[in-house]
Amino acid sequence: MTRSHLSRRQLIQSSGAMALGGSAWWSAQAQPLAQTPAATAMAAVANLSGPDRLKKLMDGARKEGALTIYCSAPVDDMQAMTSVFEQKYGVKCKVWRAGSEKILQRGIVEARANRHEVDIFETNGPEMEALSREKILQECKSPFLSDLIPQAITPHREWIATRLNIFTCAYNTKVVKKEDLPKTYRDLLDPKWKGKISVEADDNDWLAGVVTHMGYDKGVALFKEIVAKNGVSVRKGHTLLASMVASGEVPLALTLYNYKVEQMKNAGAPVDWFALEPTVARPNGVGAARNAPHPHAAVLWEDFELTEGQVILGKRDFIPTSTKVPSKLNKMPLVFADPKVTLDDGQKWSHLYEEIFSRKGG
Repeated sequence: MTRSHLSRRQLIQSSGAMALGGSAWWSAQAQPLAQTPAATAMAAVANLSGPDRLKKLMDGARKEGALTIYCSAPVDDMQAMTSVFEQKYGVKCKVWRAGSEKILQRGIVEARANRHEVDIFETNGPEMEALSREKILQECKSPFLSDLIPQAITPHREWIATRLNIFTCAYNTKVVKKEDLPKTYRDLLDPKWKGKISVEADDNDWLAGVVTHMGYDKGVALFKEIVAKNGVSVRKGHTLLASMVASGEVPLALTLYNYKVEQMKNAGAPVDWFALEPTVARPNGVGAARNAPHPHAAVLWEDFELTEGQVILGKRDFIPTSTKVPSKLNKMPLVFADPKVTLDDGQKWSHLYEEIFSRKGG
């Protein structure tokens, strides 16, 4: 577990995103990149307004004819959006999918080399914030921000949260009875959970959200006691952990995204999910590249993902941030995982995560 934490931290540190001292997480400290003709054109398009804004975006996007997206979303989920966008606007989407840390790395390397190939970044909040700090993103003055929950809008507006990965507990319905489920984290001290609990290896922002809400000393003491009494195994990857819940090898997981469990449940797997308070949400977002080679298509995509894309995501069991898309979860009390945890305080929380959960488990 140590190696995976360090590699991600070192990557963000190498980007310059952690050289921030005690500043707020949205503060941008990186030196501005040289202004380019592409950046000037992008800024002009991003600031379009008025009744003819959409027509200008559509006409410009059709002339550009292409859009390049770097994303970490599952292939089929992104394809569900790009196929609609292509058909509606006549713009061909080229998608490069990778883990969020690789998207960050590629974005920074290309920007510093003045290779401007990407139009849209779509990935986890911490990496989006790191791209913003590196002056790689461009604020787009979308008229659709008012439709979103307030927490979706970052102060600088260079990236916007489009969906929430909500950390929920998942269980195998053949192994665990619904009436036996814990109602609080303290219930996990019950001996019946011995050897049955697992967490994912990199969810220190979940721990930070929960422990901070509980009170640091109280929360840390509780999780240490749970591990000491009943053990908590650590698994690398949410997909792996979800599959182990489905197989029954892991009866109860504490840190799975609800949308993934819902998708598996709808496909017939013996799994279900429930939430313990505080419930932590990790935002995923979208942002346009400051030097986007297809500026009209990039701004049009951001509008699309904040409107029609929200409906598509909702139908695929994601939790969209739009208040116009019905979802119980985007209305429930949530503790939002702060990108500052990963960017500025990652070492503190990853060390604590390892200290708590590496003592026991398989």
